[in-house]
Amino acid sequence: MILLQVLHSEYFDDVQALVKAFYPEVDVHQATFSMENAKEVFQGAFQLTKKADANVYERARGAEREKWIPTLLLEVVADSLNEEGEQFLVTVADSTGECVVSRKETTKNLRKDLHDTCKVAVYEALWKMTGRKLPWGIMMGVRPSKPALNGLMRKESMESIQKLYRNHYFVSEGKISLATTVARVEQELLARKPYEEGYSLYLGIPFCPTRCLYCSFAAYPLEAFAREVDRYVEALAKEIRVMAGILGKKRLDTIYFGGGTPTSLTPKQLDRLLGVIEDSYDLHALQELTVEAGRPDSVDLEKFRVLKEHGVKRVSVNPQTMNQKTLDEIGRFHSVEDVKRAYALARSVGFESINMDIILGLPGEGEQELAHTLREIEEMHPDNLTVHSLAVKRAANLSRRKEEYRGTMHNDETFTNMAADCAKRLGMRPYYMYRQKNMTGNMENVGYAIPGTECLYNVLIMEEVQTIIACGAGGSSKFVYGDNRIERAENVKYVRDYMDRVDEMVERKAAFLKDMGWMI
Repeated sequence: MILLQVLHSEYFDDVQALVKAFYPEVDVHQATFSMENAKEVFQGAFQLTKKADANVYERARGAEREKWIPTLLLEVVADSLNEEGEQFLVTVADSTGECVVSRKETTKNLRKDLHDTCKVAVYEALWKMTGRKLPWGIMMGVRPSKPALNGLMRKESMESIQKLYRNHYFVSEGKISLATTVARVEQELLARKPYEEGYSLYLGIPFCPTRCLYCSFAAYPLEAFAREVDRYVEALAKEIRVMAGILGKKRLDTIYFGGGTPTSLTPKQLDRLLGVIEDSYDLHALQELTVEAGRPDSVDLEKFRVLKEHGVKRVSVNPQTMNQKTLDEIGRFHSVEDVKRAYALARSVGFESINMDIILGLPGEGEQELAHTLREIEEMHPDNLTVHSLAVKRAANLSRRKEEYRGTMHNDETFTNMAADCAKRLGMRPYYMYRQKNMTGNMENVGYAIPGTECLYNVLIMEEVQTIIACGAGGSSKFVYGDNRIERAENVKYVRDYMDRVDEMVERKAAFLKDMGWMI
């Protein structure tokens, strides 16, 4: 374990994320001693753990106590205010009390620069203590390509954008290349239409054949909720219709069915929802309609035909891995042959764009297993390949069983490069990306696509440049204001709560749309 003391608690989350990136197998706890006695307590890891967080320490027994490793103390001291701005000193000490890094700065934007300096100081200290650097440096945010896209939008030179990543964020050259490549493609896609004038629609189907080991989404086993599905479809249809009336003649650009697994629904239920959309919205300007058919054990020819008849252009058939042992381990309960069968069915119906998802860092998978997955995918030749790095989320079963899998989940740049090379051989380029907390190897998720088959919705939601209206249990709407302000409205996650409170979900979104001046 690591005990972490940050004397300005508003920076704790970012500092904790950095420490976890350097020590992914170690639990990080926040020390609880006061600022007044911090330096007296900070005289060694053993003393610190006993005095500062006795409850956590006392729960450790025998050999477990030997797993405690040196603790960090981050301290900030504001020196003075003068004509040049406010001066402050940031220091990072180790468990012996010895200063590892000290940075003195002068600024006129204390809040921003102090935050950045704290992250840099901790990063440099951990770099010195471990002898390692992180591929993404101090970038802990969800959208690592956003600074590059913003720079391109402001017509900054590529040299200045690369310098920002290199000198301010300490990003590796390989990740700088990835971020700037993605930003260029995003700029190209966004230039096709004035996206600010339109909106996108997300529809959440919170049912799955089974719950995967790593899943943290609002998704429920279909068998347990079988009697609720028709009622859920009717509640969702109501929310879809009412939101269409509120939005009036606003231009609808993209529609995305996610979940859960949308194709957990029957052909009749899918036909019902798609028909409600056609009856409720003006679709003349619609650029894409995507449906996740993520579980191969949830699709058949009839469902694919229903989707095709309603104008669905893009589907996602997601194996996650093509190794049967891993599929069984993570609770997928379908076979590798089922993946191939589902993909072949989608092709036979004539979909213009088929995506496949894989996850790097799944329990027990190394280079050999990944190479096998990539070979199988190359043989199928999808139009898109979305490469995820495993993220161990608190709500996932994997998090609750992490001790069982500790040491078996590995991911690094070798893995991401293997996937990138596969995408390149398939004629794809990276077009969107994002990161999550607790990702194996401190890596990223990247969407690759053959040019012309990209999913615009993924770019719009990741770069937060367009309002997204989310309907269904667990949906999260984003309202993008003209002054770069973004507000969110969350739908309740639990299926029965959603069905009972669907009118409330509509009212939440309507309040923001009224504030934006969008309501008719």
